Amino acid sequence: MIKRFYAVALAAVMVILMLARCGKNTETAKKVKIGVTLYDQYDTFLSELMENFNQDITKNVTTEVYNAAQSQQTQNEQVRKMIEDGCSVICVNLVDRTDPTTIIDLARKNNVPIVFFNRELVEEDLQRWSGLYYVGADAFQSGILQGELAAVACNADSSIDKNGDGMIQYIVLEGEAGHQDAIVRTEYSVNTLIGAGVKVDKIGYAIANWNRTQAQTKVAQMIEQNGDKIELVLANNDDMALGAIDAYRASGILRSKWPAIFGIDGTKEGLDAVKKDEMIGTVYNDGPGQAKAMFRLCYALATGSSTNNIGLTDKKYIRLPYAKVTAANVNDYID
Repeated sequence: MIKRFYAVALAAVMVILMLARCGKNTETAKKVKIGVTLYDQYDTFLSELMENFNQDITKNVTTEVYNAAQSQQTQNEQVRKMIEDGCSVICVNLVDRTDPTTIIDLARKNNVPIVFFNRELVEEDLQRWSGLYYVGADAFQSGILQGELAAVACNADSSIDKNGDGMIQYIVLEGEAGHQDAIVRTEYSVNTLIGAGVKVDKIGYAIANWNRTQAQTKVAQMIEQNGDKIELVLANNDDMALGAIDAYRASGILRSKWPAIFGIDGTKEGLDAVKKDEMIGTVYNDGPGQAKAMFRLCYALATGSSTNNIGLTDKKYIRLPYAKVTAANVNDYID
C-alpha cells in the first residue's frame, strides 16, 4: 500500500514538473523579440517587404523597428539599443554595406545573431562570426534578366529604334554612387543587352539614389537635352523607372514617342505600370519570399531551433531568385 502511495506521489510530481517545464517553454517563446533597422523606411521595396514581414509574425513574437534615415552612425546606435532592450535577433538593412564593423562587434560581444537583408555586405565581413547571416537576392541576376528583357524588346520591335539608325540610344538611372548592387545591375544589364546583338549608344547617365522624385528631375533634364531622341531607359529599380515615366508624362512628348522603360523590383506600382504598358518590363524581386525567409531564420535563431530546413547556403545565405515580368505574365504577380 505504501509503495503504491509513493509510486502515485512520484508520478504526480513528475507530471507537475513536466507541466512547469512546458509552461516555462511557453513563457520563453512569448519573449522572442526581433529587432529591425532599415536604411530608409521610405524605400518602396523595403516598405512592401516589411508589410509582408509583419504579416508573418506570430502571436508569441514582438518586434522593434527603426529607421536609420540613411545614417550609418544612427543605425549603429539603433543596434546597440536593440541589444540593450533584449532583442533575441536583429535584422539589419545596412546603410553602408562597406561599414558593418561596429554592428558585427556589438553582436559578437553580446552573442546576438544578425540577419542582414536586401543590401549585401562583403563576404569577408559575413564570415567574421558564425552568428551572421544574409537574406536577399543576387544583384548579378537582376542585371542579366533586365538586359534580356530589353534585348528581346529591341530585337522584336523595330519601332523602339525611333530614328532608324540601327542603334538604340539609351540612358541609365543608377541607384547610388559606389553601391555594389547598383554598379552590378547597370553593368550586367548593359553587357547582356550588347551580348544579345543590340547595338547601343549611351546618351545619358544619372545617379538618382533609388528615388522616384530624383529620377524624374534627372530624366526631365535629359529630355531637355535630347528631346525625343532617348529610345531606352534602364533603371536600377522600379521607383526610378516610375520617375522616368513621370518625367515623360510632364514633358508633353506623345506617348508613341516615349522610350522603352525597364525597372527592377516588381513593386506594386511598378507592376501596375507594366500592366498599363508604361513600363515594358521589370524584374521581380521576391519581397514576400524574403520576408518569410527572414522571419523563419530569425525565429529559429531566437528559439535555438534547427536551421537545416530553412534553405541556407554555406550556412550563411538565403537567396531567392528574380523573375522577368512583362505584360504577358504581370497578372501572375499582382495580388
